Amino acid sequence: MTDDIYEAALQYALESVRTTNEGPVAATASLTALREKLNRPLEPTSVPAAQVIRELAADVQGGLIKSAGGRFFAWVIGGALPSALAADWLCSAWDQNAGLYATAPAAAVVEEIAGSWLKELLQLPHTSSFAFVTGCQMAHFTCLAAAREAVLRRQGWDLQAAGLSGTPPIRVFAGDCHGTVERALRFLGIGLNHLARLPNNQHEQMEPEALRAALKAQLGQPAIVVLQAGNVNTGAYDDFSTLIPIAHEHGAWVHVDGAFGLWAAASPRYRHLLRGADQADSWAVDGHKWLNVPYDCGYAFVADGASHRASMSYRGAYLTHSDDARDQMDWTPEWSRRARGFPTYAAIRELGRERIAALVDRCCRHASELVDALGGLPHTDVLWRPIINQGLVRFRDPRPDASDHDHDRRTDEVIARVNQGGEAFFSGSTWRGRRVMRISVCNWQTSEEDIRRTVEAVRAVVGFF
Repeated sequence: MTDDIYEAALQYALESVRTTNEGPVAATASLTALREKLNRPLEPTSVPAAQVIRELAADVQGGLIKSAGGRFFAWVIGGALPSALAADWLCSAWDQNAGLYATAPAAAVVEEIAGSWLKELLQLPHTSSFAFVTGCQMAHFTCLAAAREAVLRRQGWDLQAAGLSGTPPIRVFAGDCHGTVERALRFLGIGLNHLARLPNNQHEQMEPEALRAALKAQLGQPAIVVLQAGNVNTGAYDDFSTLIPIAHEHGAWVHVDGAFGLWAAASPRYRHLLRGADQADSWAVDGHKWLNVPYDCGYAFVADGASHRASMSYRGAYLTHSDDARDQMDWTPEWSRRARGFPTYAAIRELGRERIAALVDRCCRHASELVDALGGLPHTDVLWRPIINQGLVRFRDPRPDASDHDHDRRTDEVIARVNQGGEAFFSGSTWRGRRVMRISVCNWQTSEEDIRRTVEAVRAVVGFF
């Protein structure tokens, strides 16, 4: 009976994979409908497992977004490579608690090897420590916890013993940093009042002289500088070779937010964008974006492994630690944790160095093709042509007396109508005070045909008005 349940679940899953590029990309069921279907009464007795799976698969129909498909261009969400998806299924079936080598030996070794491969692909110092976490949110948390440890230790403060009360205030300097960085600062007790936004230039890069002046005013107090490798709207990169030496000259820790943009290092064509980034102190990047492993998977890398380990590790009399192997809980904020190294290991092996580079190049090319084609439609403006895989377009209200507010409304209307049509899926954003369609291409399945179909879908919507 148990085998029948697993086979049924696998069939539902395989059907979902087979139809990833078929039917509407957006969810079609309303919130009310989903609640009505899924909000069953809590049963007083058990329900047969096969029935649970059958009804669950039926009840979620219409409530799933086909973000794993080739015509999903919103929120920088990747898909799932075949090997990574299969490895993720194995991960669940094996059900390893990957906190210690003792509790999951193979998971520990796989994570150790995959971490080494990632540092090679991302052109990071091979001596850097690393952690496999749930995503860039926790990668920022992990890296900035190590940063907090290091900058306070330089002030003579034992954070692990004394805590934060009474510490010298840590100042964080950033340009247009992502919300996950802000949340990490909140989680770490640093607080948003200690985050200073520095001006960017017209290329969306932090101004070097603004950074120099801000750090000089710190007078030797603890400081962290957050730089961007791939702005969430534009894909812009900070000038690492200029900014990092300025930060280090003033004793600041440099953290790089490379959620998707750090993957440019894997491509000979785009790695120049990261020139000098390897001199930073920590780096955060996602696997569930450009590497196309299933959610949830992110990576944290720290040049100062001692600070990283000091901020995370724990020893308990009842725990079985290894002197030779790598215990994952020494490097991650989690204790009990999923063995998420397996999908990463499988994805890197499936693709290899050359195909990872080709994946990055192909997505960047498709992003440019899509932005350029949309820019040729009536009443459509290209506001940012992709540097890598991110672009911005805006749809104008054609009335002679139309205001910026009207153009904002028209842009949101076009996005909504395209998504409602089901052929493709986009998200909006506000950039420099204007509403825009944000285009992100990071799915391994996106093809020339997907770009063509998407352009035609948007053309039909634009022509409707």
